[in-house]
Formats: sequence, C-alpha cells, structure tokens
Amino acid sequence: MNPREMSLRTKFFLLVALGSIFTATAAYLLHFRFLDNLERQTIDLRFSLRGDEAAPQDVVIVKVDDITFSEHSNWRWPFDRKLHAQTLDQICEGDPKAIAFDIQFSEYGSVAGDNALGESLYQCGKSVLATTEVTEKGEPNLIFDQSALEELGARAGNANLPTDKDGIIRRFPFEVEGLKGFAIVAAEVARQREITRDEMGADLQWIDYAGSPGTVTSYSYSRVHDGKVPPNVFKDKVVVVGATAPSLQDIHATPTGAVMAGPEIQANAVATAMRGFPLRSLPSLWNIVLIVALGLVVPLVSLRAGPLVSVAVGIVSYALFSLGTQVAFESGTVSSYIYPTAALAMATVGSVGAHYTLAAFERERVRDVFSRFVPEQVVDQVLAQTDADLRLHGKELVTTVMFSDLRGFTSSAEDMPAENVITVLNYYLQEMSEAILAHGGTLVCYMGDGIYAIFGAPLEQEDHADRALAASREMLLERLPKFNDWMREQGHGEGYLMGIGLNSGPVMTGNVGHERRMDYTAVGDVVNTASRIEGMTKGTPYSVLIAESTIEMMSERPIDLVFYDELEVRGRVAKLKLWALNILKPGADGGGEKEEPEKAAAPVA
Repeated sequence: MNPREMSLRTKFFLLVALGSIFTATAAYLLHFRFLDNLERQTIDLRFSLRGDEAAPQDVVIVKVDDITFSEHSNWRWPFDRKLHAQTLDQICEGDPKAIAFDIQFSEYGSVAGDNALGESLYQCGKSVLATTEVTEKGEPNLIFDQSALEELGARAGNANLPTDKDGIIRRFPFEVEGLKGFAIVAAEVARQREITRDEMGADLQWIDYAGSPGTVTSYSYSRVHDGKVPPNVFKDKVVVVGATAPSLQDIHATPTGAVMAGPEIQANAVATAMRGFPLRSLPSLWNIVLIVALGLVVPLVSLRAGPLVSVAVGIVSYALFSLGTQVAFESGTVSSYIYPTAALAMATVGSVGAHYTLAAFERERVRDVFSRFVPEQVVDQVLAQTDADLRLHGKELVTTVMFSDLRGFTSSAEDMPAENVITVLNYYLQEMSEAILAHGGTLVCYMGDGIYAIFGAPLEQEDHADRALAASREMLLERLPKFNDWMREQGHGEGYLMGIGLNSGPVMTGNVGHERRMDYTAVGDVVNTASRIEGMTKGTPYSVLIAESTIEMMSERPIDLVFYDELEVRGRVAKLKLWALNILKPGADGGGEKEEPEKAAAPVA
C-alpha cells in the first residue's frame, strides 16, 4: 500500500470515527437533557423571529388593571364577591362559550357576597374557577365543594403552571395533582367535549403564545362591571377574568415578554387548547435522526474536500437547518435545535482538526526545523509561501516602528544579584510585550531592556499608527506603574522611567540570517530614525516622542498630543518634527506647549 492510499484510509477511519463519536455525544446529551436550558432559549428566539400574530378570535380577557382601581378607588382587593357576581352577569349576557375566573375563591367572604356569586354561577352555567390547592382526593379547595360546583353548573381547574429553571413559563399541564389544568377545563367547557391526554399529546404541551404582552384582546374589569363594554363582544368567546395590575403581583416571564400577566398566559393556553394544541415537539426519534444527519455530513464531505470546503458545508448546513427549524416552528413543530447543531459544530471542528492534524504530521519535520529559527508569528507564513526556499521573502510594507528603553536599568543592574536582574528584566519585558501584542504589534526583538516592535507587519494594518500610540499609552500609563509597584514590593528599588520612539513609513520586512538561524525583521531609514527618536527622549520632559509621519497616518489626531520641537536627526538632512504624548516625566517641567509650525497646523487627513 503506497503512502497516499494509507493516508486516505487513515483519514477515512479518523473522520468516520470522529463523526460517530460526536453524534453519540450529542445523542447522549439529548437523552440526559444536559443542554435543555439553551434549548429552551432557542424556543424564545423562535417566538421572537415569528413575531406577533393576530389576537386569538375566540379568547378575550377581562382584566383587573390599574384603570379598574383608578375608576373605583373605593374597591379593595380582593373584591367583594358581589362585584364578581355583577361582572359575571354582564359577561354572561353576551352569551360567551365559557367564563374562566383566574381568581381563586378558596376562603369564604361575606355570606351575601358568596351567595351572590353562587347564584350568578348557577344562572350562567358555563363558568370555570381556578384553584392552586387540591385535596388528597383531587378535588378543588374552593368555597364551593365538588358537589356544589356540579349543582351550580361550574367546574374547577388547577391554575398552576410549570416554570422552567430560567423562570419562564413556556408550557401548560394536562393535569396537576389529579385535577385537570385550568386552560384544559376552560377549553372543554367552550368546546362542550372532553379533551384527552392523547389528544393533548403529552402531560405538558407548549403554549402557542400569540405575541408579546398585550396581544390578546382585553377589557378593563371596571368598565365591564359598569356596563361600558357591550356584552356582545363576548359572544362565542372564552372570557378569562383575572388580575393584571402589577401591584397584584401576578406577573411572569414568557418566551414573548418578561412581564406578562397571569390571566394573559392562561388565555394563550386556552387558545392553544381550543385550536387543538398546534405547537408540538418533534418525536425524540426524529431528533436523533437530525443529530445523526448533521453529525455526519461534514465528516463525509471532508473525505474528498479540504478544510475550507468542509467549513463552508458546515456553515451552509447550519444555515439551512436553522431556517428549517424556524419554518417547522411556524408550521407547528418544535424540533430540537441545540443538540443537532452541537453535533454539527463538533463534527465540523473535529473534521477540520483532523485534516490539520494529519497535515501537521506530514509537515512536522519541517516545522520542527523552522520553529527553531523563525519567530512563531511568521512560521505559518513561511510554510504557506514556500516548500523549498523556506524563507519569508522580502516585502515592502508601510508600518509604524516602535523602540522603547528602560532608563537607568543597565547601570543599576550592576548592583543587583544576577538572579534579580533576570527576574526584573523578565517581568518588565512580559508587561511591555503584553501591551504591544494586545494592540496587534509584532515583537521583532529584545535588546537587553530595549524592545524593537513594528505595527502593520507581517500582517498589514491600516490603523498601525493608532495601534502603536495606543500601545505606547498603555505601556506608559498602565504597565510601567504596575512594574514599578512590583519593584517596590519586591525590594528591588523605586522603579524606572522609560522612553518610547515612534516613526512611520515604508520598511523592508522579511527573514534574514543563516539557514540554521533566521530572524524576522524590518530594515530601512524609518527603523533607524525610530531608534534615534527613542534616544532623544532622554533629554526631554516627555517619555514618548512621535514623528510627524506617524501623526499624519493616524485616523484622527488624539487630543493628548503636543508639538515638541523640530530637531536635527543624525543621518537625515531635513529636520524632523516631533510630537509628544502629553504626559510629563515625574518631576519634569514641560516648559509649556510649543507652538506647532504653520505647515503642521492643518488637520490630519
């Protein structure tokens, strides 16, 4: 068997094994519901993408709201049962299909009030009373016992709704503690027939929310009671009566809103039951099929395609699956989303990882050789650009060059123990290097306590000047004080000052050196000038000096810059205009800001 056939066979077994492992992992997670919190959040997102639908035509709410209390300031909650009886009479006059009181009558009130409510329930004959308390026999704990309810022609339903771990109500029950759910009973009264567990499809079913809070048509309790709402608006509808005023604290989070009143949640549940439970979960077997399909698609493609194509297939598969999931949801099917996409994501990452792992083995010897000579940030560029020369060829780039130096360290190091010198130096270089790297700079080399870095190479950056100044600002204002504090804590002295020079322009970049020892570097007049600018900071009250070429390449001129001077630089004929970061060295006197030359006064482009 030749090496190519062996490589293909290895790739086949590796990718199939990875796909199978990731598929099995996702199925395992599904079985034990490890990611259900995320899954539920995707349900909320699906509701959000679907948007608000039209208000249910067969369900309305009579709400005890702020208007009710403002129009009848003498009413006190809980209302006298006479008020409920009178309101019930007004609603019943409109010939609704059912009247569902999401108000619990578990404690006796006045005799007259309770009798009035009982009489109204009897006269109407199509009412449902909510309860959250059930006896051991499965009977409601209300002021009317089961036999009384039957005589009154009323029914009771358990109004408890399950809250998911994240505090959101997404589903409603068929039965709680032996008593059918409030919404189920209301729908049964309205439809005049029993709803079975099989018809519901599960012990818990999704509430098909019509939309955000306030979507369901509603009327103020006080206005219904006072006869200001025509009774005919309730004809052939299920009327849910309940408290929606925030002060009554029946407010809950739902997939479509964080502050939906309990009666509106019940109304959505009733509407869901009335429509035959249109929103149902996909059977578990089909969710497993989705997991297997998405878990294997990328590994199978990767057998014949490279990593970019594999990633593209993964992205397209994800997009199509996401679209299909939303379309299915809007058609009434709630399929698993997180578990199949987890299988897809793991398989995609695994397939790409397998590809690069196999490629890495093939090129490991070459990498081992060159990682000893070439800085880590350019190893991949070297390997990508050539298979034979193994050098990063020269390239001219416009960059910003930075040189920095720790003032006085060399002389003070003579009085330190050798181990302290290295400890201090490593701490300082670590802090400054982090600042440079954080802003996208490339560390070219260390020169004792000096640092040579460039911005805009080997990867081109349009904002290299802005990055270099931002790194300088962080080095001076954050990293150096931290370093000096550490020096004092460790008993190594009071700390140091530093100097930074910045210059921008074209430089030649590439690998230089012997085939056994190569370095990445940048050369040119811009580099030499940046080094000399850094040296000039020794005689100034400022720690950061910046060439005007750098200022001109910034996206906008920062307000914390001052014009310093126009100086001669060794090796250059023309004088160099220098700016400074307007932060004086400790104890230094800036001598006032110098006036900017007329030529440099125009705004930076």
